[in-house]
Amino acid sequence: MKGIILAGGAGTRLYPMTKAVSKQLLPVYDKPMIYYPLGTLMLAGIRDILIISTSADIPRFEALLGDGTQFGINLKYEVQDTPDGLAQAFVIGADFIGNDTCALILGDNFFYGGWFRHDLSMAIRNANEGYATIFGYYVKDPKRFGIVEFDKDNNVLSIEEKPDVPRSNYCITGLYFYDNRVVDMAGRLNPSSRGEYEITDLNRMYLDDGTLRLQVLGRGFAWMDMGTVESMTEATVYVQAVQNRQGIIVSAPEEIAYHNEWITKDDLLRIAGEYSNSNYGEYLKMVAEDRLVFRGIVQ
Repeated sequence: MKGIILAGGAGTRLYPMTKAVSKQLLPVYDKPMIYYPLGTLMLAGIRDILIISTSADIPRFEALLGDGTQFGINLKYEVQDTPDGLAQAFVIGADFIGNDTCALILGDNFFYGGWFRHDLSMAIRNANEGYATIFGYYVKDPKRFGIVEFDKDNNVLSIEEKPDVPRSNYCITGLYFYDNRVVDMAGRLNPSSRGEYEITDLNRMYLDDGTLRLQVLGRGFAWMDMGTVESMTEATVYVQAVQNRQGIIVSAPEEIAYHNEWITKDDLLRIAGEYSNSNYGEYLKMVAEDRLVFRGIVQ
């Protein structure tokens, strides 16, 4: 499976912070925002990842992440200079996807909680069997989001973008898994009234042919769209609380790579040495030296 991180756009909701830099490069507590969606794809076991951003920001992502070798993954980059819709990612990334299945995650999305690896594994299995998977999350203000309506067996009944009268309180998060048909289907989309290739229209194509599945992120799970000052602050406070309480780091790509056996102990110690003056570097050293008591799911 291939993975795509969509990290373009102007980030106008975060002005003036994003006047000169991509929001996905801004810090969320102790690491750049993009580490969180990158970690999600790595948790799913995805090693071939495409980052789509603007021509101005791609060199900055390359300076931060390189070709992904330090994480045991393969990173590629493509340009989307104008934000013409989320579904355009599959048109831009068509050659990268090739004949494979694909996951798309938005560069400002944060996921954290138990059983997440299981949810991701189910989504990958669905894609291999010819289905698309979306993730639903309960919100108190559904008019602000794309909303999914479903029955007691989690069968999707409808999807709507920011409805005036929502049919449920479950929003569709910025994480999507598809079979290879997504490339052709995205190519057949027409721009919406706002001139964008809408991910909702793409998902509706899967719904219409009976191949759209839903994974509900349950009670106690944390999902955040970090696209506003308020939500970035919430994510920062959340990550700080988890890390300080448990003594772990949330979504450290090097740690995920190490536990996935994509990099060696020596690799991790070398990287830890490069960050030796930071708490992040000390944490990676503890992971490599097996000095962590916590044995929970790595996220």
